[in-house]
Amino acid sequence: MTSTREKGLIVSFGEMLIDFVPTESGVSLAESPGFLKAPGGAPANVAIAVTRLGGRSAFVGKLGGDEFGHMLAGILRENGVDDTGVSFDKGARTALAFVTLRSDGEREFMFYRNPSADMLLRPDELNLELIRSAKVFHYGSISLITEPCRSAHLKAMEVAKEAGALLSYDPNLREPLWPSPEEARKQIMSIWDKAEIIKVSDVELEFLTENKKIDDESAMSLWHPNLKLLLVTLGEDGCRYYTKKFHGAVQTFNVNAVDTTGAGDSFIGAFLSKIVDDQSVLEDEKKLRKVLRFANACGAITTTKKGAIPALPSDSEALSFIKDNQRRSNNPFKSKKLRFLYCSNCS
Repeated sequence: MTSTREKGLIVSFGEMLIDFVPTESGVSLAESPGFLKAPGGAPANVAIAVTRLGGRSAFVGKLGGDEFGHMLAGILRENGVDDTGVSFDKGARTALAFVTLRSDGEREFMFYRNPSADMLLRPDELNLELIRSAKVFHYGSISLITEPCRSAHLKAMEVAKEAGALLSYDPNLREPLWPSPEEARKQIMSIWDKAEIIKVSDVELEFLTENKKIDDESAMSLWHPNLKLLLVTLGEDGCRYYTKKFHGAVQTFNVNAVDTTGAGDSFIGAFLSKIVDDQSVLEDEKKLRKVLRFANACGAITTTKKGAIPALPSDSEALSFIKDNQRRSNNPFKSKKLRFLYCSNCS
């Protein structure tokens, strides 16, 4: 077996923040009787998802020099994530997000970042040695919204690519954070042809293509020559995968969804943890389907608890879940549960 020290490093770049999740689902923010404080931020969620599954990861980003910022850095360390790429800003606060949970577990966001520390990361603050050691470099699009973080993002991508890292991109669309839909679309697509692995939700597919049809033709309109794998998550209909040689779909798991926050991050984190040291998966459909089934399981498990990071599963939990699900599916007398994998527009 490969020890954790010997495993390839996945470096995740971007934002980390505090999610305030309501203690009661199906009510507005104003009506909520209370909130559960939960660490979050898609890139940070991915980094922790990797280590929960026994992999190696690091996080690169900027936090406020406040109690929340130091708390978040501590959470990274507690979960085995290398935090030597984290810097602190004494003049800006850590970002906050208040999350509305609908009765079906889907979410709406209200952000407090005017500006928050993550937006102020400069290129000269990057830990380039850490970035160069990445075997996979993963990022989103929120860090493209404003300067100087946009320049830091572009510099980090360039350094990682020059060092031989596989570039992984999950746009993680948050429309309220962008000046306009047009600007969001433009900036998200501005780095599209750099990534070798891209994950989008069906909602993001509609947004980027400006096409309501969710089908193979629409998905393949996002294909570019440097791409090795395009993943499209479809909520209760599972996910679809596209490579240069083959494409297909992987079905969902049955769970009772409580909170979809972080489920997509759990999915992509699980996927990257399985391919970081075996990129032949990207060219072998049988292997790819097996890895996607594992990633689906991780995404599904994450929806069964409130908050993103607290709900991320371990390797043993995911494998047990898959075995239990297989056992239940072979029992014709078992009652049906809600079909859910991970939300279409989850982080």
